[in-house]
Amino acid sequence: MKKMFLSVAVTLFAASLAPAALAAGAQQNKMKECNASAGEKKGDERKAYMKECLSAKPAKTTQQDKMKSCNKEAGEKSLKGDDRKKFMSECLKAN
Repeated sequence: MKKMFLSVAVTLFAASLAPAALAAGAQQNKMKECNASAGEKKGDERKAYMKECLSAKPAKTTQQDKMKSCNKEAGEKSLKGDDRKKFMSECLKAN
């Protein structure tokens, strides 16, 4: 009974750490990207750049933006009728 309780406790503890570990990994990746893009900036200029870069939220693609890009691509391929409908459906699902 004690072993079972202990194994459940350890499993729950490990599961509670997983989301935090994923968030830390994402933050580390963002830090690497911002650090690399900061280039040769130094001092206050670098500090301000890093603050802005790290606080920036990734832009979400809106449905309207997806529709525009898929529509443009369908036009470039000169798709019409059912071929266009099928392409648009797949394109909007993929984006």
